[in-house]
Amino acid sequence: MESQELFEAAEQRWLANWQKGPTRRSWITLPVQNGDSAPDFRLKDSTGRERSLSEFWKDRPALLIFWRHFGCGCGVGRAERLAKEYEQFTKAGASTVVIGQGEPERAAWYKEKFSIPCPILVDPDEHVYRAYGLLEVSPWLLLGEPVPGREYFENLIKVHREKGRPVADNPFLLPGEFVVNTQGRLVFTYRYQYCDNYPDPEILDSSIHEATA
Repeated sequence: MESQELFEAAEQRWLANWQKGPTRRSWITLPVQNGDSAPDFRLKDSTGRERSLSEFWKDRPALLIFWRHFGCGCGVGRAERLAKEYEQFTKAGASTVVIGQGEPERAAWYKEKFSIPCPILVDPDEHVYRAYGLLEVSPWLLLGEPVPGREYFENLIKVHREKGRPVADNPFLLPGEFVVNTQGRLVFTYRYQYCDNYPDPEILDSSIHEATA
């Protein structure tokens, strides 16, 4: 599939998800907690290479950053913060990796466009998001009003195209950030409650130091 077709298909998934609404608002089973083994998966990165999550915590602690979607304004904000915080996390001893929705081609585009300083892995079926206990957000917390009609969303698709970051995939998926030690145990689990509910970088830094102790 050509790159433009991938972006257009992602936009249509975004629209279909809005029409369907969120389906995963609460946990059926207890999600993974501090002290639990971090779920390990093999995912493709932005180059198409298949990689294991565990390779990022094999020799040093890992900071796993789950993104919302590649058209999200809150993701742009997180990218800006990550550019400033990345060196701090690296000096603390962490190997940082982003997990996003989509395909390697769109991940490569996003990595370059928003200067993501670390690898991006892709989880198009949301299996890893689910394994780490990441839920979906209420439409009210995204819009502050009842969900409008199709015309509103079709216009939003055009607006995001003009901004150079097309909407994509699942708009309700909530991000999360996790620190894993070299034993593969979770040291810090942070699940966003809303779109730009970013964690304090000093807390992440302290958790990385704890993971190296």
